Formats: sequence, structure tokens, C-alpha cells
Amino acid sequence: MNFLFGKSSYQKTFKPKKNLPDGAQHLKDYAEATLGSGNLGLAVKLPDGEDLCEWVAVNTVDFYNQINMLYGTIQDYCTEDSCPVMTAGPKYEYHWSDGTAKPIKCSAPKYIDLLMTWVQEQLEDDKVFPDKIGVAFPKNFMSICKNILKKLFRVYAHIYHCHFTNVIDLGEEPHLNTSLKHFVYFCNEFNLIEEKQYAPLRDLIDKLINKDPK
Repeated sequence: MNFLFGKSSYQKTFKPKKNLPDGAQHLKDYAEATLGSGNLGLAVKLPDGEDLCEWVAVNTVDFYNQINMLYGTIQDYCTEDSCPVMTAGPKYEYHWSDGTAKPIKCSAPKYIDLLMTWVQEQLEDDKVFPDKIGVAFPKNFMSICKNILKKLFRVYAHIYHCHFTNVIDLGEEPHLNTSLKHFVYFCNEFNLIEEKQYAPLRDLIDKLINKDPK
């Protein structure tokens, strides 16, 4: 899904990732064509004859890029002073951990910086995200993607709870809503996120999904 966002200093650090494996461009083209139809339920389904890991890989990269750009639009409003803790409303607070060390409490911009760095390192690792079609994915690939997507969702949750006024002022609300819907449809299609992870945005997600025709 391609959105036309303005340039931001955030994107100087996290460049859009990554070049698709040789032969995988057709999956990206297919995703964009089906998204263009406006039918998100159709857009997320595994194309006939395609490999599930390949499809999840292409979309995980795409969601990373989308969230990177979305956060970039409001980054100037997400500061150590305005967001001293990574939260999603008063009930949800996130402490950063890459899975190898004890979770640390930090500001939202620090958390998101650590998160995006951690995700980018995995996307750039050809042993995790192969850069050639036909190269085997690691056996734990789906678990890796589940963890990436679970943590990326927290950026959506923080933006909605802490920066939605900024989003509206910038005129980005339709882009944000469409991106979140696409993300939820995709994750639900392949059981990539546990329902409890959606709790900070549960009411919004139900509202957005229920708007769609059955």
C-alpha cells in the first residue's frame, strides 16, 4: 500500500526497507492491485499457488514501511517531554525488550527508535528474510513475524491514543485508518496476533471493521 506522505527527519534514520527478493515483485504488485479494489478482505488472502512465508514476508516489510512513514508524520510531536513513557492510553504501558534482555521503561520516541532499529536489523538479515526466491525461510519464520507485528501494532496504538489530534491536524486520519484496517485484516487472516494484543484499540478496530460490507 503506497501513501504519499511528506518527508520527515525520522525517515533519514529508517529508510524504507527493503528490496524485494528476485521474483517477489509480482506479489507486491498483486497486493497493490487488490488493495486498489477497496476490498481488504480479498487483498490479504494468499494468492493462488503462492508460498505463505513469501506472502507474509512481503506484507511484513510493507507494514514496517507504512508504520515508519506514519510515525514520521507526527514524530515532531512525540518527544521525551510529551511522551516520557511508551503508552497507549492510561491502561497500557510498554517496556522495551528485544527478547534478550530485561524489559526497560523508556520514553515513546526511545521505544520506537529501538523498535524500528530492531525490526530493520531483522528485515536486513538474509537468513531471516531471504533476498532470493526459492531460498528456504527459517523454521521459526512465522514466530519471528508474529513478534515483529505484535510490536509494530504498539506504534499504531500509541499514535491513536497520544497523537490523534496531530494526525487530524495533518489530514492523515484516512491514511492511518486504512493502514490499521489493512494490518488487522492481514494479521487476522493468518492468526499472526493474539486478540488480546488489540485491547488498546479494541473499540476502534471493531468500529472500523464493522463498517465494511459483509
